[in-house]
Amino acid sequence: MKLYGKGLVNIKLIIVWVLAVYFLVDSIVRSLRSNFNFGMLIMYAITAGLWVYGLFHRQIDAFCAAGVGRVLRIGFFCGVGVFCALLAFVALSGYTDQPQGDEKAVVVLGAGLRKDVPSKLLVCRLEKALEYHEENPDAVIVVTGGQGPGETTPEGVAMAKWLAERGVPEEQIIVEDKSTSTEENLLFARRLLEERGIAATEPIVVVTNAFHCYRGGEYARMVGFTDVDALPASIGLNSIMPCYFREVFAVLYYWVFKSSRTGWMLQFVGIF
Repeated sequence: MKLYGKGLVNIKLIIVWVLAVYFLVDSIVRSLRSNFNFGMLIMYAITAGLWVYGLFHRQIDAFCAAGVGRVLRIGFFCGVGVFCALLAFVALSGYTDQPQGDEKAVVVLGAGLRKDVPSKLLVCRLEKALEYHEENPDAVIVVTGGQGPGETTPEGVAMAKWLAERGVPEEQIIVEDKSTSTEENLLFARRLLEERGIAATEPIVVVTNAFHCYRGGEYARMVGFTDVDALPASIGLNSIMPCYFREVFAVLYYWVFKSSRTGWMLQFVGIF
């Protein structure tokens, strides 16, 4: 592809093409290794946008120079600014409600399996829950998650097996294996804890990845927990972009609908 112009134009196009190639390779690799989800869809959309601009930059720049095109360009960059602000909010909010160590229960939110093996994202959550258990062995652990597409066992069952193999007593583990969303993870966990004699007013800690802590805490309060802290787990470098990008839209969805069981997301359970 022949580049034109000088100075900033050349630099801009070089950056666009480098990103376009990177995102294309990244998208191909992800499609081979990961189950499809909304985060991957966002990555595909960014890839397509970079290639379209790279191939038709002259026409696009000419259209955006005046009139309706200029308005659309301004709107686009305003949207990018809002998106970046929300990314910062998602990144920082995961560290605002740290556990105190006196929690009665640990609720570990599910994050997908590869057949019956916990995904890397889920392993990070389990490792953090195990770390908390070693420091606070009296707290019960609720592992949550039903069986999703491409999985051969419920997530909660696989999570319980992972923890038991690493020394957590089985009597300390409560398995929730019917949920299909974060909200259901916590709603069903509350019911199981009440059956165990732990009321929703008792302090609990929700274990999930840092980007997910805000919604995890909000949904916990929504289903009736009144004393909630969040324990942020790490995340692999290759998961940062799709997970954080997806979470921006999930947070916006939560602010609008206040529930994952209403609104248009309902038909996409398992993809988000």
